[in-house]
Amino acid sequence: MRVEVDQPRCVASGQCVLAAPDVFDQDDDGIVELLSRRPAPDRHADVREAAAICPAAAIRLVEE
Repeated sequence: MRVEVDQPRCVASGQCVLAAPDVFDQDDDGIVELLSRRPAPDRHADVREAAAICPAAAIRLVEE
């Protein structure tokens, strides 16, 4: 799995950080920052949840 984020689209809700704190963080303005482009397999469920609950659909997952 590869993770991509569209920072200009992010609305700073922080839902991704709550769902997958090992993969996402927020900058000082609350905009998503990607910590791991290729998360470990045991994190995939959390990352899928983060993408599903993102209110701006700013997270894109690419299955490899």
